[in-house]
Amino acid sequence: MIVLGVDGMDPQLLQKYMQAGRMPNCQKLIQGGSFQPLQTSTPPQSPVAWSSFISGTNPGGHGIFDFIARDPATMQPYHSTARLEGQGQPLKIGRWAIPTAPGSIRSRRRGPTFWNELERQGIDCSIFRMPANFPPTDSEATSLSGMGTPDMQGGYGIFTYFTDDRSARTRDLSGGHIEKISFSDHSVTCLLQGPVNEFSAKQERTAITVTVNRDPDRPSAKIVVQDTVVVLSEGEWSDWIVVRFSLVPYAVEVSGICRLYLKSVREPFGLYVSPVNINPADPAVPISTPPDYSRHLVRELGYYYTQGMVEDTHALSAGVLNAAEYRQQAMFVHAERLRFFEHELGRFQRGFLFYYFSTLDLSCHVFWRTLDPGHPLYSRELAASQGDFLPALYEKVDQAIGLAMERIGPDDWLIVMSDHGFTSFRRQFNLNSWLLDEGYLRTQGAPARSGSTLFPGVDWSRTKAYGVGINSLYLNRQGRESQGLVRPDEIEALTQELITRLKAVKDPENGKPVIANVFRASDVYTGPHAEEAPDLILGYHPNYRASWDTILGGFPREHILDNTDAWSGDHCVDPAFVPGVLLSSRAISSQKPRIEDLAPTILSAFGVPIPAEMTGHDLTLRKSADV
Repeated sequence: MIVLGVDGMDPQLLQKYMQAGRMPNCQKLIQGGSFQPLQTSTPPQSPVAWSSFISGTNPGGHGIFDFIARDPATMQPYHSTARLEGQGQPLKIGRWAIPTAPGSIRSRRRGPTFWNELERQGIDCSIFRMPANFPPTDSEATSLSGMGTPDMQGGYGIFTYFTDDRSARTRDLSGGHIEKISFSDHSVTCLLQGPVNEFSAKQERTAITVTVNRDPDRPSAKIVVQDTVVVLSEGEWSDWIVVRFSLVPYAVEVSGICRLYLKSVREPFGLYVSPVNINPADPAVPISTPPDYSRHLVRELGYYYTQGMVEDTHALSAGVLNAAEYRQQAMFVHAERLRFFEHELGRFQRGFLFYYFSTLDLSCHVFWRTLDPGHPLYSRELAASQGDFLPALYEKVDQAIGLAMERIGPDDWLIVMSDHGFTSFRRQFNLNSWLLDEGYLRTQGAPARSGSTLFPGVDWSRTKAYGVGINSLYLNRQGRESQGLVRPDEIEALTQELITRLKAVKDPENGKPVIANVFRASDVYTGPHAEEAPDLILGYHPNYRASWDTILGGFPREHILDNTDAWSGDHCVDPAFVPGVLLSSRAISSQKPRIEDLAPTILSAFGVPIPAEMTGHDLTLRKSADV
């Protein structure tokens, strides 16, 4: 069995491009099998949906409810899928901190894992870049972690941009760092930041030097990064460069890999450095099973992206990469994925293979504005120059599907699935601003209405409700939050009041409702971890989504405003609006397949018992059709 996970493939676009004759392999696949929309998770966020795929359960069974979770003891947000645990207080000696109990990064996803169930029955499994699987689940399977794998700075990816642009200033921004530099006699030395030094008493961030020597006559530059010297012409990318960050001099260091792009040599100078990825030949944290598999891939195929979300949408949003440059970088990623896919197909003889393609999803996020004339960032010029990008990506995915079709025989099974579809993201809703102005959230003194996050000045002793993440709303409950206010006997009335009032919110620009549904966690989640869920899950109408500021606890003055970020398409809405796709070389009996049904379907195909924890059902059985 082969399952191709194509993140973000949309059923409406797929049908459109099939009708246009651009997806011949998909058409051929479903002629002998089936094609249906695939019900996504609530909410339809990638880590939530992929966790449901992995575990065969709803989020109450695996415990992932949003990209962002929060600690009810500290009220601080954190990435939901993995967290550093077990770290003790270090022994501080001068400038050094000696770990007394080193912590470890652990996955927060719980519940069963379908490939572990297959492996227990002696079925070989290859799991390539599975999202929400960092660190990779302990397993006999051959696996490489995917979405959720951090870069060397510990986040989703921090690019660096060195420039002498007069209008630039040194600053951090979402997903990146801009460093203002000044040349002296055509030479400059810059600092490239690395991971925080856990051995440092002050937890300083490590850094290495990057020296640039600009050719005085030609549009090129020599760039020296530790032991590596590269000469780039303007508009040229480097190969992977290995970099090493010292934690304890002459004793402890960690290594990463990055790529350089010489955007411009003069007026202004611009050098883009990709996020520093974990070095797969010498990983500082686990990224594969067995541990040597990531090294084996380097020996076989060379260095490769290890970061979970590698298409650099942050650099595009920041204006560091333009649309054409982002497209080039995204196609590097897809070409790498395709090369590794051919490698995996070549060694795949029996059992189960999962392979993940990411570029369609991230590119839909930032190029949806080329498809939607109603988006604030739509322009005829961009649509004319880049409007072919998403259709061309669908065609490239179709070519990969064709490779898989060539590999399977009449007794084998090929499934192509996506975790969600897409819609436009034109307008953003500041949930925490609304909660503040409606009296559900209170601050000590005047609220900080701009440029702040992490709930600045919030008076938790007077706050009834707050939002964290993209779709999540929590009550500040006694006995759960550290300064809980809402008593158990108040929960129902407050819950109903919030549902009613939020569904009544209208966009003052056009009078349209913003929120289609507000789901109670108790209505949509079951399982051992349902109590960890947010109390309410907001399902937005198409064209709307939570604002960038509200996700991490900010509350700007406006409640609803235009989305003027390149991130113009999204799926964090009511799940009914953004189903994924399910294409199968075999007939599917169910008329309403759900993403959590795929794990039990895979197990049944191999005759493996379905664990009791799985809430999904075998899609080949007629009785599961309307569950």
